[in-house]
Amino acid sequence: MYTALFQEILHFGIFIAGVDAIVFTLQNRCDKTICPGIQASGGQPQLMEGGLELKPLQSRNLTAPKGWSGRFWGRSGCKFNVYGEGTCATGDCGIGLYCNGAGGEPPASEAEITLDSPVDFYDVSLLDGFNMPISVVPYDDSGVCPTVGCDTDLNQHCPTNLIVRGDRGEIVVCKSACTAFQTPEYCCTGQFQNPNRCKPTKYSQYFKRACPSTFTYAFDDPSSTVTCRDSDYLIMFC
Repeated sequence: MYTALFQEILHFGIFIAGVDAIVFTLQNRCDKTICPGIQASGGQPQLMEGGLELKPLQSRNLTAPKGWSGRFWGRSGCKFNVYGEGTCATGDCGIGLYCNGAGGEPPASEAEITLDSPVDFYDVSLLDGFNMPISVVPYDDSGVCPTVGCDTDLNQHCPTNLIVRGDRGEIVVCKSACTAFQTPEYCCTGQFQNPNRCKPTKYSQYFKRACPSTFTYAFDDPSSTVTCRDSDYLIMFC
């Protein structure tokens, strides 16, 4: 697996950052153009002004300083003019191509990363639902850092009451139970705001069975967050 990934690094021109920076490579393996969104945590620099466009099989390298933290998500069905004005059918941040600190509208699959704290922490979250497959693949020298994510199209078998359909009746996103029902039981809020009361549901278990390494509800298995050190990362869509 890691030999194949190293060959892919060479193929797509991914480069290794210096000791004070990390390289994120965003790669679109979907069959349609997508527009990844990027939201830096408070006080962190925005990367690529928070958004970019990737055609099928296209990749882009982004350099982040050590200690950076934030999230990545995919936006689909986007229509932008030459000034970057427009909207997306899923994951829209509300201000055009360049999200500039704004987050994506749920449901959206997200990759979350915190660098050098003192190791790198990363996970893939489906807490807000699913709109497209997303994975985080570390390029570490040791080859022991795990890949996490969801490479399955959960829209295909989404529970009926979590489905959101597009204009032509196609399934475009699969909501999480919290996003769909907005109740304490599913959102782990109010009297359910502790792990003893907020348990997996049939909806979170649907996500978990398909994508075991992801976060599917607020008190999901903490092992869904993994660590690495001194690595660059591939954020892969589809």
